[in-house]
Amino acid sequence: MNNALNLQNMNTNKSFLSKFEKPLVIGGPCSAESEKQMLDIAGQLDQNYVQVFRAGIWKPRTKPNSFEGVGAIGLKWLKKVKDEFGFITATEVANANHVKLALENDVDWLWIGARSTVNPFTIQEIAEALRDTDKVVLVKNPVNPDLDLWIGAVERLQAQNIKNLGAIHRGFSTYKKTKYRNNPQWQIALDFMDKMPGIPMICDPSHICGNREGIFDVAQQAFNFEYDGLMIESHNNPDEAWSDAKQQITPERLHEILKKLELRKSDDPDAFYHSRLSRLRNEIDEADQSIIETIGQRMGISAQIGELKKEHNVAVFQPERWKAIWESAIKQGEKYGLSEEFIDKLLKAIHQESIQHQNSIMNQDKILKP
Repeated sequence: MNNALNLQNMNTNKSFLSKFEKPLVIGGPCSAESEKQMLDIAGQLDQNYVQVFRAGIWKPRTKPNSFEGVGAIGLKWLKKVKDEFGFITATEVANANHVKLALENDVDWLWIGARSTVNPFTIQEIAEALRDTDKVVLVKNPVNPDLDLWIGAVERLQAQNIKNLGAIHRGFSTYKKTKYRNNPQWQIALDFMDKMPGIPMICDPSHICGNREGIFDVAQQAFNFEYDGLMIESHNNPDEAWSDAKQQITPERLHEILKKLELRKSDDPDAFYHSRLSRLRNEIDEADQSIIETIGQRMGISAQIGELKKEHNVAVFQPERWKAIWESAIKQGEKYGLSEEFIDKLLKAIHQESIQHQNSIMNQDKILKP
């Protein structure tokens, strides 16, 4: 990584990170599959960049009959990675029994997954099982975009005197198809950082992207927002991985990505400018995405109207309806300081696209007939 950050200077309240001279990187496979697989990956990871070795031992899955992890035997493999390579080790826990077994096998760091964070009862059970621990505990954002639920999970852990806490931003589920597996919705994570400045924020580009291609861009964006580290899934043979094969990368590719990432020192006079600019640009990107999605939804409704008009033999263009829409939009635009000229051009473009959608539906039978 270029211009490596000194986390002790940047995060005075994030003491468990102070031992690292570079931003935190957690690497390793989505799932432990065999002892050999674990040791092969650990041997290929560059410890100049990767400080923590992760592996899923228990894998909460959306559907039954999916691979749900090797279970407790994988903890033995994780301990062997620690003994042979000196890595700090990490795994996910989803209940009190997982906590008990992980602690018995001397796992250093534990994380709580998105499906667990969404359930306060589960979080409470895990928090009580970890009471007074000095282990590092990381909390992934809940599956759904709920900032209070995420903060509440951290507060439940704090209430059990767990001091070494961090958050993992892995994106949020959405039924809409986007380029992401889990929409990052960066603003939620940034709001978390503002409300809980003493909690380190780690980005999980693997789960945000759901594919290998986007990992660098998401990781770079995270550092533009001054995140404290990354969790990136790495496998010695990604295409043959037992879970989440599409989003895992080789250790070699991981090192290429880490070397290319650009960082800024906390005392850089331009750091605030670039951080603020990235935040504002992100808000624009999310607003633009919302606009396009909304227009897409509008066209879908328009298509349904076209079907209804066709069924009842009604003309596509309805002047009185158009006039009412136009007048309402002009008034709405005034509230936001938008000129009548701009609203007129925007609305006419949308209306024209809507008419084209409806016309194509009205003419569909004619096109199909010889």
